[in-house]
This record gives sequence, C-alpha cells and structure tokens, in this order.
Amino acid sequence: MRSLATQQYRMLHAVYVLIDDGDRRVLRRFSLSTSQYAVLMLLDSDEGCRLTDLSERLLFDKSTITRLIDRLEQAELVRRIADPADRRAQRVVLTAQGLAQRNQASSAHKHSLERRLAVLDADEQRQLYTLLHKLRGGLQADLAVTEERAA
Repeated sequence: MRSLATQQYRMLHAVYVLIDDGDRRVLRRFSLSTSQYAVLMLLDSDEGCRLTDLSERLLFDKSTITRLIDRLEQAELVRRIADPADRRAQRVVLTAQGLAQRNQASSAHKHSLERRLAVLDADEQRQLYTLLHKLRGGLQADLAVTEERAA
C-alpha cells in the first residue's frame, strides 16, 4: 500500500499536469509557451528584469532563460537593454507589442482558471489556497535546509 505522502504527491502531480495542459491550450492561441508566459508576467516596459533574476525567480538555469529571451526577442515581445547599474549585465523589458500580448494572454488565462477552478465553491477555493500556501512555505523551508546542509 502506498504511503499517504506518495498518494498526495501523485494527486498533486496529476492536478499539475491537468492545469499545465489547460494553460498550454489557452496560451497556444497567443503563440506562447507556459515558460514564455511566466517570463512576460515578470517584466515591465521600463525597468525590466536582469536575466539572472529571471533565472532565480523561475528556477530555470541561465541557458534556459537565454533561449526563452532569444525567442521572445525574435517575436518582438521583449528587448534587451544595458543594465545601468552593471555594465556587464543586461535587463529585459517588454515591448509595446509584448505588453499588449501579455495583457490579452493574461485576461484569457484568468478566465480559463476561473472556469476550471469553479468545480470548487468559494469556501473550498479559500481552503485550498490556505493549504497550498502552507505547503509551499514548508517546501521552500525544506529546500533552504537542504541547501544549507549541502554547503
């Protein structure tokens, strides 16, 4: 018999796969992958974000971020600018087209999430949020402890 932790993991993974598939279907209409969308959601048109910061926030390695930014830049959704605080670094900012596409994709994504999560009533949604928030905090703390031990 599987442990409760294993059952919970498998359920979380199955839910993640379904959410991710739904996200990909929505974002496909905007020619965006879920990773590209995640990058666009972290950017603005003014200051933007350093590549290293994007990498850390999204838990992607630097080569993955570079490839994502290359593709978004080719699509004219972002552009690289020099970082005024560090001449060796670059920042990534949204273009006007990138801002418009992000806003459209974000609106469609929000409506899709609301529809998909409507299987839960408002109280259940709040309870789920509370539990997931607690779980995320515990997982982050566990990663921090694991990192300390490895160092």
